[in-house]
Amino acid sequence: MERRAMAGAIREFALDRRKMAFLSGPRQVGKTTLAKSLGSKFPQFVYHNWDEATFRRTWLKAPNELARAFDLTRAASRGLLVLDEIHKSKGWKSRVKGLYDEHGEHLGILVTGSARLNVYKKGSDSLMGRYLNFRLHPLTFGELRGDEPMEPEAWKASLFQRQRSEGQDTIAALLKFSGFPEPYLARSEKILNIWRKDRHEKIIREDLRDLSRIPELSRVEMLASLLPGKVGGPLSVQGLREDLEVSFDTVKRWLSYLEELYLFFTVRPWSKSLPRAIKKEPKIYLYDYTEVDGEGARFENLLAAHLLKACHYWTDTGEGEFDLHYLRDKEKREVDFLVTKKKTPWLMVEAKQSDTTVDRALAAQFMSRMKCPYVQVVQGDGVWHVKGETGVMSASAFLARLP
Repeated sequence: MERRAMAGAIREFALDRRKMAFLSGPRQVGKTTLAKSLGSKFPQFVYHNWDEATFRRTWLKAPNELARAFDLTRAASRGLLVLDEIHKSKGWKSRVKGLYDEHGEHLGILVTGSARLNVYKKGSDSLMGRYLNFRLHPLTFGELRGDEPMEPEAWKASLFQRQRSEGQDTIAALLKFSGFPEPYLARSEKILNIWRKDRHEKIIREDLRDLSRIPELSRVEMLASLLPGKVGGPLSVQGLREDLEVSFDTVKRWLSYLEELYLFFTVRPWSKSLPRAIKKEPKIYLYDYTEVDGEGARFENLLAAHLLKACHYWTDTGEGEFDLHYLRDKEKREVDFLVTKKKTPWLMVEAKQSDTTVDRALAAQFMSRMKCPYVQVVQGDGVWHVKGETGVMSASAFLARLP
């Protein structure tokens, strides 16, 4: 469990190829732990956080001075410099570009942050070709079991081959404590409650303040408290506007900030080749799905989080362009998730807490349009039935070998 799948990818695709790595993800997801673990594999390693006053002064005045901590005369002893949360400074991209251009041949650079690093566009200098983006997610079922991630096509094919369904206790622990390392490892509801309160305060009172400078933080906190009740259904910004008594555009702006800070993620509808499809309203899901009331909605959120992580991992590691969508038409016929590959339907997934009966007519209708397999995933253990390209199976079987 100490080994995160993303660590090897960062080294293989970025650092060993003399490129910078930008690693983003939710607050307290384990970015610093991963960075320090990576650093321990280098002969020379230095870690800096934006909260360090001495580092801030050096970074703002003479960032190239940071390289002095390394002996760069020994090419075989290439070092790793980790810069944590530097996106909070103006012009950070131009500074890190200068550092890389001067020392990147002999010094690996890993930038980490709890906001999407590509949303900060204040740096005027282009970093094109100098870095790769990676996204770190909370712990997932396969990662906790120590499964080696499969290539996407091999994983999809394996779904339709008989396999054992094991690990219901891991699924239950994830549903109860989330995949964030601290509460998952503690297995304590009290610690989960304390951790969640602290995380929300830091996201809104610190990260949001640094990103947006907006004054209405208490209203944004109210918006965040409403989101768990919106999980799994099309999100109505108009409804939120009425609840909060602010303008439509204000709610949209606040939502964009909270998404950029990884409080939640959106799954957008897929409308190509689907007549009378819903085209606009996204669904939302939380990275910390323990906030979601209702066992069915929480299980659907867990499945969404696993699928999004797989899409991001496969995309970030060169397997192709994978995205997560949902299907819904104006008659309210719906499939919870559609995974696309290179903007083409690849796999449909329906989440059910306990129902093992597939709606064959619905599945056939969507399969005729999407031209891809349909899988119904249930929370209970010991379920596996396949007929052609339609399957119903336990979550423990479906999630095994996913990144």
